[in-house]
Amino acid sequence: MSLKPEHPLVDGRTADSPLVRAYRGERPERTPVWFMRQAGRSLPEYRELRAGGDMLQACLTPDMASEITLQPVRRHGVDAAIFFSDIVVPVLLAGVDVRIVVGRGPVLDTPVRTASDVLKLRPLDPAALDPVRQAVAQTVEQLGSTPLIGFAGAPFTLAAYLVEGGPSKDQIRARSLMRSDPQTWATLLNWCADVTGQFLRAQVESGASAAQLFDSWVGSLSREDYRRRVFPHSKRALDHLRGLDVPKVHFGLGTDRIFPDITALGVDAVGVDWRIPLDDAAAILGEQFTVQGNIDPAMLTAPWPALKAHIDDVLERGQAARAHVVNLGHGVPPETDPDVLTRIVRYVHGERDAAE
Repeated sequence: MSLKPEHPLVDGRTADSPLVRAYRGERPERTPVWFMRQAGRSLPEYRELRAGGDMLQACLTPDMASEITLQPVRRHGVDAAIFFSDIVVPVLLAGVDVRIVVGRGPVLDTPVRTASDVLKLRPLDPAALDPVRQAVAQTVEQLGSTPLIGFAGAPFTLAAYLVEGGPSKDQIRARSLMRSDPQTWATLLNWCADVTGQFLRAQVESGASAAQLFDSWVGSLSREDYRRRVFPHSKRALDHLRGLDVPKVHFGLGTDRIFPDITALGVDAVGVDWRIPLDDAAAILGEQFTVQGNIDPAMLTAPWPALKAHIDDVLERGQAARAHVVNLGHGVPPETDPDVLTRIVRYVHGERDAAE
């Protein structure tokens, strides 16, 4: 199945956008920029809309998810929207009892830790994705020529939440299961790959012009464990997009040691965190890949002259790759002044006077 004729990449709305061109290896006249976790947290309009509400319910209410996705595009003038959702939404839609605890993140009262626990996991009913499809369609209709990036969590990060029962610093229970029961681990990762792959495909089919796989916790793995016990499942998740000609992006924290493996996932661009300079990353990745990143989020509170010098350095190092999409090296901290993000966008776009 290919993209529908009314898809923004097919009907021409987003095909020539700076973001899509950069992901596909071109150097557009204007360097594209967007931010991870730009949809919310630091925006007062987001906090007002979400006041007291349940995070997962917001993700599955099409009008609200669409509005939150659009807010940073209106405010900052970024070159892409990132679909507002959460990494555990497909898990919830598949029937797993998960909730978001404020200040902590996704929590499961009954973690998935044994072979019998894994066997109880059910496939994701495609109909359960209807609120996601509706939210994406509504959003794309309003974005016009600005592309929407589809959002999904990589299988390892999803599995880490399921096994740990919530966020973890070192994912030790997940890594223990991976080592002690490889068969159960593989079954769990295949399940995670399929639910998150279906989730991502639903977004692309409904109008997303790119797709990004987030592997937040993959930095806790050795390269050998990633290659043997995680890589095949990330590949399986992305294989759900087979037949859909959209740019694909991978982002993870602490991934420099597995860059050579990420290049084999079939992605077009690789997100780079703040720990490694973009020119070093580009040297490892090779000339077939666009780099994305990697302004240090810690610099967002620095005086403008220092932040500007840092942005200049990121832009210069990004020249080493075939193309560059400016982003942070991780997500937007919630305490960030939104005006700083707007200023960065204008500066990257070359509006030097407006940014001063």
